[in-house]
Amino acid sequence: MARRGRGEEAQPQERLFRLVQEGRLEPLQEELGGTEQGRGWRGKTGCPARGGDTLLHAAARHGHRDILAYLVEAWELDIEAPNRDYKRPLHEAASLGHRDCVLYLLQRGAAVDCLKKGDWTPLMMACTRKNLEVIQDLVEHGANPVLKNKDGWNSFHIASREGDPVILQYLLTVSPAVWQTESKIRRTPLHTAAMHGCLEAVEVLLERCQYEPDSRDQCGVTPFMDAIQFGHISTAQLLLEKHKACFTAKDILGAQALHKAAVTGQDKAIQFLVSDLGVGVDERVTLSGYTALHFASKEGHTSTVKTLLSLGADLKSKEGKNRSALHLACAGQHLDCIEFLLQCGLKDSPDIEGTLARELIKKQDFLYYFDQKVA
Repeated sequence: MARRGRGEEAQPQERLFRLVQEGRLEPLQEELGGTEQGRGWRGKTGCPARGGDTLLHAAARHGHRDILAYLVEAWELDIEAPNRDYKRPLHEAASLGHRDCVLYLLQRGAAVDCLKKGDWTPLMMACTRKNLEVIQDLVEHGANPVLKNKDGWNSFHIASREGDPVILQYLLTVSPAVWQTESKIRRTPLHTAAMHGCLEAVEVLLERCQYEPDSRDQCGVTPFMDAIQFGHISTAQLLLEKHKACFTAKDILGAQALHKAAVTGQDKAIQFLVSDLGVGVDERVTLSGYTALHFASKEGHTSTVKTLLSLGADLKSKEGKNRSALHLACAGQHLDCIEFLLQCGLKDSPDIEGTLARELIKKQDFLYYFDQKVA
């Protein structure tokens, strides 16, 4: 008998996956039942072209509980079979919120805390979605909210990123100490919720958890800094009012929230810090001597440069190496920013090593423009 080619085998296998994806149970039954190969490789092994998925992965991912049950009960497919990422069908169903599939797999004895690549459990996957019922089902079947993935995040930490206050309240009820967690770089759920501007989540964390004011991650960043650098002013205000956050706290390099807002171009946050809170617009980073104007110029945020100057920033300020904002804009090849700084009257001057801003320009058309402006 002639040996089957790999392409010949792949074609019917792909057809089976397509039927499962589309939720077509009867054609799938006909396809599997009408061949001697049915109980062999076509149903029970993973598909190389699909990351090692089995038909159960596909059924769980697309939420087809009837097909899931058929494949398990009629063909005895293994509910614990992993794909190349070590995902089980339960991971797929939980991550996409297919409650009926989750319940079916749990009732069939699926391991509730099985791990996929990166040490993610199905509960962690469920917490990436705002589906309280699936989370409850997993916990009621023994899922452990305290387990951490390879980055040090537990399910509560992941839920804090998504920001659903009801889910956070539930997890705190079933596991009161679940908030006492840090990632491997010492970030707390409060850092994460603040960074993503999840105001209601931050309210829950401040009311029910006992995070230290201005808790710092590995880089010295506080939740207030996170809120500011991503422009979440309401969250920053809440941290000031309810958590007594320090708005002039510094990270390990000596940078404040003001400097981080300049890096990310958050003009309204800068106005809030300077106009409402009284932060000095020319505050310097301890190690580098950078001001917010230097950071904004380095990143090419011309609108932020304008905002800082309108708030009284010193156009001629020099950092630790005697470089001006013009040096930073030229080094970054930010033509709009270069043009604006020159229009404002900033003159080129040598840094501590005698290097002019002009010498940092690499693009010939930018260099020509610069020379025309300063001529």
